[in-house]
Amino acid sequence: MSSSLEGHVALVTGAGSGIGRATARALASAGASVAVAGRRVDRLEELRDELEAEGGTVLVLELDVTDEQAVGAAVRSAVETLGRLDILVNNAGLMLLGPVENADTTDWTRMMDTNVMGLMYTTHAALPELIRNQGTIVQISSIAARVVGRGSAVYNATKFAVNGFSEGLRQEVTERGVRVVVIEPGTVETELREHITHAPSKAAIAERVAKIRQLQSEDIAAAVLYAVTAPPHATVNEIFIRPTDQA
Repeated sequence: MSSSLEGHVALVTGAGSGIGRATARALASAGASVAVAGRRVDRLEELRDELEAEGGTVLVLELDVTDEQAVGAAVRSAVETLGRLDILVNNAGLMLLGPVENADTTDWTRMMDTNVMGLMYTTHAALPELIRNQGTIVQISSIAARVVGRGSAVYNATKFAVNGFSEGLRQEVTERGVRVVVIEPGTVETELREHITHAPSKAAIAERVAKIRQLQSEDIAAAVLYAVTAPPHATVNEIFIRPTDQA
């Protein structure tokens, strides 16, 4: 493990798989102590065991980011157990694609509650400690915050909301030394697509991604690490990263 983040503490949501898991690994490998949060505790414990075997310090937090009280308790636990908080990575999210017409609107509620409100709850709870330590907030957004696609209107709306919230927050806190980073991945090979409930949309995206070399979670984790290890006077506010093959 390197030591570029030695003495720093990070909290990563949605750390049980995909980008969150890879990001937790990258931050721990750079010397940070990491609180890994998510709903699937067995996966978090497996990750903790792997990282601790490599010399890392890891705290497992069972967390549903849609529960504001639970979010506050998780942030407090991270600070109390690990001593401080310097980096927040808001990664928890859902991508439930499908047309607006005849939609199951519970998919909309789930996405809004997780992608938007969950991200805002976590940011709000962590902000006092991040201001105190002049820390960094990393929001995992999406290409969907830039490029609107047919059949993804509500998912697009959630990611536009993430970017709008993040820019407003940046303007509030940047002069207090807090950095706000938005990372917008294109197609990444993760579990995200497996949860789509609209069968035609699920089949269509599977067909599309089969034709390209997808990004890997480690590619996004490397972008997070680049942003959080920039010198304090420099903020990497936005990283847009997509597969070379994605037109």
